[in-house]
Amino acid sequence: MSQEIEERADTTRDDAPDPRRWRILGVTLTVGFMVLLDVTIVNVAIPSMRTGLDTSAGSIQWVVSGYALALGLVLVSGGRLGDAHGRRRMMLIGLTGFVLASAAAGLAPHVAVLVGARLVQGVAAGLLTPQSSGLIQSLFRGPERGIAFGLFGFTVSVSSAIGPVLGGLLIAAFGEESGWRWIFLVNVPIGAVLLVAIARLVPGRVDDDTPPDTRLDGRGAVLLGGAVLALLYPVVSLETGQRWPLLLLLLVAPLGVAFVRHERAVVGAGGSPLLDLGLLRTTPGYASGIAVGSLYFTGFTGVFLVLSVYLQDGLGYTPLHAGLLLTPFAVGSAVAAPLAGRVVSRVGRPLTVIALSVMMAGLVALALVAPGEAPVAWLVLALPLLVAGLGGGAVVSPNITLSLAEVPPRMGGAAGGALQTGQRIGAAIGAAVLMTTYQVAVSRTDDPGSALRWALGASLVLLACAWAAAVWSWRAEPAARP
Repeated sequence: MSQEIEERADTTRDDAPDPRRWRILGVTLTVGFMVLLDVTIVNVAIPSMRTGLDTSAGSIQWVVSGYALALGLVLVSGGRLGDAHGRRRMMLIGLTGFVLASAAAGLAPHVAVLVGARLVQGVAAGLLTPQSSGLIQSLFRGPERGIAFGLFGFTVSVSSAIGPVLGGLLIAAFGEESGWRWIFLVNVPIGAVLLVAIARLVPGRVDDDTPPDTRLDGRGAVLLGGAVLALLYPVVSLETGQRWPLLLLLLVAPLGVAFVRHERAVVGAGGSPLLDLGLLRTTPGYASGIAVGSLYFTGFTGVFLVLSVYLQDGLGYTPLHAGLLLTPFAVGSAVAAPLAGRVVSRVGRPLTVIALSVMMAGLVALALVAPGEAPVAWLVLALPLLVAGLGGGAVVSPNITLSLAEVPPRMGGAAGGALQTGQRIGAAIGAAVLMTTYQVAVSRTDDPGSALRWALGASLVLLACAWAAAVWSWRAEPAARP
């Protein structure tokens, strides 16, 4: 009995929560919001950037795609570096790079400088993003972790949805020709304040019970980065009109197999892998969570891009008005994400299934009522987008919570990075698929409303795959709970 009490006391001491954990979460979520906002905020600024820099649509497309490409390349390595060297150090390095790259992008005299700055921004974002999930893994336990991931899901959903609105506001405030520069320059003062907050609040290493292995599996990072590059580069190149990069897809499987074999060899030799692949096999909910998240982002992310193009090119709205028309989705996500985080520990995977069903119902309604006339757009778009937002907001945070529930905190950053890599790959593929569907349909029918319905149909097919993966996870792991 006394031994049991002592063990319980030791556990209590080891698991004593950091009293600053909610303030730390606030800082890291603010950083995450700024980083993820830069994925979508530039969408409404594409015409303004083309005019301001007097360049082609293909060159400007790399401003959008280059960021997503660089971000996806370094997420797992960034998470592993945070696991080994501490979250604070990686956040300070990443945010410093992000702020400097934002300044360079905002002051860019030529499109080549802008694209280069966006690539650096993406790399810095890849260092920053996985630290959020790693910190939540380390600082929170039990139902509190679900709440924390609920707020993280809220950040992901709202940053994606609110980006076009903020971009439109900045362009309206500073003018069509140079307003796009402020989309990047606003990151500089905000980032400077966050650097101080990170230095004061974020802990260096939370798990100090064992000496960390600070070596980075360089070969593993190169192999995984090569596989991600071979997959993402052809996808983003399609949006710029290039076809030859499709040949790189032939390298995805060989590089992926080489990465798996190498990581197994590292583990077998007692080394420190970039990503412990045993997590996919032995950790309940992790592999299926990656599948659900990747498929969800494949079906979801491109919807905003298509709607933005439809509202501006098809119905003649300004960037600000187009962004404002998308706010019902952000409102729905803002309501649903934190609520879903509170109940996921009790409901489990069925919550994801229900949320995906609600979101798909909203998109079906949107496809059925998509307007052909600009004056009535708000009336018919608002309710379906709100419903879709309620569903979407309840997908991200529960899936992250369930996916990482059994992952050891020492691998929280790398595991979270792998989860988010799947999301970024899905987002890039989904944006390419939906935009291609929309553009082909417009060219054949000369009807933006019909083209929008075709794109939404493609989105629903992809989301149906995510729904099927969630159902499979629910049935395969009925007892898995965070």
